[in-house]
Amino acid sequence: MNPSDSSPQPDSWWKRRVVAPLVAQLSQGITPEKIALTLALGAVLSVFPILGSTMLLCGLAAFTLKLNQPVIQLLNWLCYPLQLALLIPFYRAGEWLGAPHLALSIPQLIERFQAGVWQFILDFGLIALGGVGIWCLAAPPSAALLYFTLRPPLRRLAARTARARRLGQPQI
Repeated sequence: MNPSDSSPQPDSWWKRRVVAPLVAQLSQGITPEKIALTLALGAVLSVFPILGSTMLLCGLAAFTLKLNQPVIQLLNWLCYPLQLALLIPFYRAGEWLGAPHLALSIPQLIERFQAGVWQFILDFGLIALGGVGIWCLAAPPSAALLYFTLRPPLRRLAARTARARRLGQPQI
């Protein structure tokens, strides 16, 4: 590309999809701490080991703490593959808390379900409770680690955004 060519470069995916929405939030007066809390809680709640419950958990957390609902739900959606990847490890780790060890193969799940719905719920409910127990132990330190890791870069981004606004420059 010719250095004298002044045509603007297209923004990267990271800048368009991650930085720009964060800058928009900061420009609307949301503090870096509030954004860090939204991201940390959203990530941790999004891997709760009960399928179908995370949207409600994220929604309740955002409503209760007055966090950005669209941001936390977007993060919840983006973390869905991580939730699926962590289900079996959470359930297996839950065995340390006393949950029974059962094979988690699809054919066996179907067979046990067909044998008796209530026994299936009892057996696999205990496994799920063990996974929830392990999640409850891991969630607070994970959320704290994420929060304190995200806060400094968000503060730098907020300062850069405020400086650009004062100088009348583009905010990204």
